[in-house]
Amino acid sequence: MFVKLQLDTSCFTMLGSTKSLPNIALPVSPVDRIERFSKDRNHRVLQTPNGDGVKKRFSEIPRPTPDRSNGVAVHEPLLKRQNFEKNPDKENAGRTLDGGKTVNKRDLGGKLKLGNADGVMEKMHTKCSKKWVAYGGCIPAILQALDEVEDLDEALKPWEESLNNKERSIILKEQSSWERALEIFEWFKGKDCYELNVIHYNIMLRSLGKARKWSYVEGLWEEMNVKGIAPINSTYGTLIDAYSKGGLKEEALLWLEKMNKQGMEPDEVTMGIVVQMYKKAGEFQKAEEFFKKWSSSECSRQDGSTVNSAARLGTALQAQVCLSSHTYNTLIDTYGKAGQLKEASDIFAQMLREGIAPTTVTFNTMIHICGNHGKLEEVASLMQKMDEVQCPPDTRTYNILISLHAKHDNINMATDYFKKMKDAHLEPDLVSYRTLLYAYSIRHMVCRAEELVSEMDERGLQIDEFTQSALTRMYIEAGKLEKSWLWFRRFHLAGNMSSECYSANIDAYGERGHIMEAEKVFFCCQEGKKLSVLEFNVMIKAYGVGKFYIKACQLFDSMESHGIVPDKCTYSSLIQILATADMPHIAKSYLSKMQEAGLVSDCIPYCAVISSFVKLGQLEMAEKLYDEMVRFGVQPDVIVFGILINAFADVGSVKEALSYIDAMKKADVPGNAVIYNSLIKLYTKVGFLNEAQETYELLQSSEEGPTTYSSNCLIDLYSERSMVEPAEEIFESLKRKGNANEFTYAMMLCMYKKLGRFEEAVRIAKQMRELGLLTDLLSYNNVLGLYAMYGRFKEVVSTFKEMMKASIQPDDCTLKALGTVLVKCGVSKQAVGKLEVTMKKDAQSGLEKWMSALTSVVGVHISDV
Repeated sequence: MFVKLQLDTSCFTMLGSTKSLPNIALPVSPVDRIERFSKDRNHRVLQTPNGDGVKKRFSEIPRPTPDRSNGVAVHEPLLKRQNFEKNPDKENAGRTLDGGKTVNKRDLGGKLKLGNADGVMEKMHTKCSKKWVAYGGCIPAILQALDEVEDLDEALKPWEESLNNKERSIILKEQSSWERALEIFEWFKGKDCYELNVIHYNIMLRSLGKARKWSYVEGLWEEMNVKGIAPINSTYGTLIDAYSKGGLKEEALLWLEKMNKQGMEPDEVTMGIVVQMYKKAGEFQKAEEFFKKWSSSECSRQDGSTVNSAARLGTALQAQVCLSSHTYNTLIDTYGKAGQLKEASDIFAQMLREGIAPTTVTFNTMIHICGNHGKLEEVASLMQKMDEVQCPPDTRTYNILISLHAKHDNINMATDYFKKMKDAHLEPDLVSYRTLLYAYSIRHMVCRAEELVSEMDERGLQIDEFTQSALTRMYIEAGKLEKSWLWFRRFHLAGNMSSECYSANIDAYGERGHIMEAEKVFFCCQEGKKLSVLEFNVMIKAYGVGKFYIKACQLFDSMESHGIVPDKCTYSSLIQILATADMPHIAKSYLSKMQEAGLVSDCIPYCAVISSFVKLGQLEMAEKLYDEMVRFGVQPDVIVFGILINAFADVGSVKEALSYIDAMKKADVPGNAVIYNSLIKLYTKVGFLNEAQETYELLQSSEEGPTTYSSNCLIDLYSERSMVEPAEEIFESLKRKGNANEFTYAMMLCMYKKLGRFEEAVRIAKQMRELGLLTDLLSYNNVLGLYAMYGRFKEVVSTFKEMMKASIQPDDCTLKALGTVLVKCGVSKQAVGKLEVTMKKDAQSGLEKWMSALTSVVGVHISDV
């Protein structure tokens, strides 16, 4: 059960409050642990460009946003001895500045006096980024020089002999290009006055890992070993993080293994990186296990306990391990993505117990998790608590709320949160607009959608292609075809539509049968030279919806002239369209082309055409196509076997049906309910009781269970053999389930009638009338025959009248039963024969004479029956 969120706001600091937080160590990312400062953050004298000393509080270095790209890394050849010198030929060295001008060192005479550290151009600080200025001291000038001067000797000359470890770390970390960072790193190494430590190597490992230059990374690692620079916890954390984000999870795990072999326990930051790695891979259980193992180990290390770690594993959440808010956020998000709401809530509750103030990220994650589980009351509670602890929602908070309420069909609440975002002086971003626009579009809320579009236009926000096609659908489904076309034209004329967007618009028109508009979009795409296989696929699909089968074939045949090669989807779509339209011979020709193109990877297209032949009764063609499929090495599935078995069962061809059963067994294809039902139908037709019973037992053990038709077949087989008890057992089972139909009752009636058990048969007939199950001619004939045989003549007359009222025309069996009654009542066979002749000459007149004769001899009046 979900743990109700009880926030004790006294245990953590409110934003803007003077109340202090508990003294909890906060981790930094591996690459940001450049230098550790004392907790009291002593004042340091920072050097300004003019040399004046200014006392400022030197806080932690601002850290860059971690890279979260998901691309796949490609290994470079591993170099045993990596040469790190970049661009040794400096003749063409230059840096491109704003405006595209390339500047060489000789061009900077008026801008920068390179003779001493004070020679910085007057307006340099206005050009520096705010982040650079925040560093203070000489760092802004150094970074500016490195940005504008390609030659390192020239750029760093004023500070060459005075750079300390901290400054070298910042310089390396602030390079946006891995090549430039590597060049500076090599320059430092070439100066005897500089000693590069493990922190500098960590920064370079991160930079090269982010660029996925794995051979350089491994070369640096070798260099560290050669120089005796021992890796620290953050070194391994950096490597694990880099390889994980580069899509190389197995390699990342090898670094973790190497770390463990060195006897080094991951710290909190490294633990978080590993958990993130498992989370990204969707391996949530491994993420949880790793955290619990680390947590129990950390707890043991803190209290000096030697308690078995396995015993601690299950109680890791209760372990008094002090974690940062970032780690808690990671764990909450991991449990949330795993769908473990209770565990996520437990972590959140522990975070509060530890006095760690939740951040906006924490609340966003919890709101998202609760909302995805439909816990909207908890979402409202979390919003209230955010207000209580003065943790203001950000744009992402509102985007989550808009999405959640739209998902739960509370569009008014979603709209309210969009307005609240603006009231909170937060600018809605593209996600805000897109989420709400899509919600409006699928509900055909045209006016509201148009208001949002106008707002986006005023703000200069670009409407993405997904939203564009969604609004096209909205206009189409709202019956505003002209507006939909104007909307499409707006983007088409802008000239920025992709092939995917054109195909989405064609599909929007095609699915609703607007073939002319779909064609117009297709021609617009052709005009813009954006045609791809996507447009052909959706246009062929549109022709199928509109039943323009010849046009679909013509469009397919024209693809080659446009330089477009049909793909598997093209063939499959056309074959399915033609097969469904009862055109299997044409479909077969395209299936042959698909086979020649090597695009048949499964039996689905064959199945469609075989089914079409079967539907038309062309079993010979269906068999030939099956043989062709097997000859090409395409494995038939249970559906193909089911179609053929059922087809031959319908015509009573036992030999052929059983041959496909044998083929299915040889192919190790398990049977299903459809096939079992077909077999029972076949066995009933040929009177194979034992086989039918065995198959029926298989059906009873299946998830679907036997159909009413199959049960009726068994009752029929039992009835023919006068096996009353098993027939009654199935009959009672069908009645309990509410599945007994008219034919079920009729077969039971016939069985009792055949055995001379007239009371049971009459009881069944009465139930049929009460349940309204007398609707079929066969059922009426069975009931009439029973009453005539049993001497219940009044019931014969009343049943015949019901039959006439229901406009069910009698057949020879009906007249035979009625004639039996007349003969038993003393009417001559010649008179009965005349009635039959009258019936053939004039049905309506004949029916009236039959009814008159019956009522006169039975002794009832028509009004009484």
